[in-house]
Amino acid sequence: MQVILLERVENLGQMGDEVKVRDGYARNYLLPRKKALRANDANRALFAAQRAELEARNLERRKEAEAAAARLDGRSFVVIRQASETGLLYGSVTTRDIAVIAAEDGVQIERAQVRLDKPLKSLGVFPVRVALHPEVSATIQINIARSPEEAERQARGENVLAPEEERAEPVVDATQAEFFDPGASAPAGEAEAGQEEKSQG
Repeated sequence: MQVILLERVENLGQMGDEVKVRDGYARNYLLPRKKALRANDANRALFAAQRAELEARNLERRKEAEAAAARLDGRSFVVIRQASETGLLYGSVTTRDIAVIAAEDGVQIERAQVRLDKPLKSLGVFPVRVALHPEVSATIQINIARSPEEAERQARGENVLAPEEERAEPVVDATQAEFFDPGASAPAGEAEAGQEEKSQG
């Protein structure tokens, strides 16, 4: 079906463009959401008459979206899920889950605005794009953990899947370990240099 776009549509075109799309996509999404009109002479004339009004309305919505993006960008939302010891979730986190979690935190996001290439299926902190307007988006962080405490540790950059002894054991440089070992003998060159310094002193 050939349609006239009434606003910019991602991966499709700009306002006023005539594009060919699948009939189902037009009937189920573009036309009912008033994002496009069927491309015929009557609708071309209608669009031409209303273009200035549509552009003004789009500009107003864009400004509102930019203000919302400034408040939303960089925010982190915690999702608590059960997972295996390897960090794989028993299920996945979808666009619907993200919209619900955001709403519980006082942020209204439609699931259609959440852009996920694929469902999130493991523990970790993931950047997720939220399209607030065809020309404005924000990036939020989705922190998927098995408990609030684990989420806090992940937020600090800790690897919660590492064995506990590895997380607790301090990392010691091998050269420092040799230096602190009282039983370690210094290399011959260093020992001779030390004796020379003592004799000079």
